[in-house]
Amino acid sequence: MFYVNGDGNRMATANQTAPAWTFLSNHGHILLCIARDPDIRVREIAQAVGITERAVQRILGELEEAGAISRRRQGRRTHYQIDKRFPLRHPIEAHHSVGELLRLAGSSVGVGATRARR
Repeated sequence: MFYVNGDGNRMATANQTAPAWTFLSNHGHILLCIARDPDIRVREIAQAVGITERAVQRILGELEEAGAISRRRQGRRTHYQIDKRFPLRHPIEAHHSVGELLRLAGSSVGVGATRARR
């Protein structure tokens, strides 16, 4: 399922028939959304991941507190930056970085693509 964001871009969204579990956590899904669009709105992340805006804000806070992302206000918008060197957190994959995860998923999410600036 897709929705069109405020800039007219077609975005994937979680659909109501989504499986009971996924390979990535909501934290991972949010990182993929940010990698695709560093200027993405919280509302758009929530729609894409299939969680509430409040949950997105909580996860963004956790990612920022851990050092995986940084946020910078640009007028009324927020620009996110991912630390691609940040290690994955589980001991099994701790020798890999967030950047490696993003590269792995890059072909399907358009890592590095950004929306046109207003």
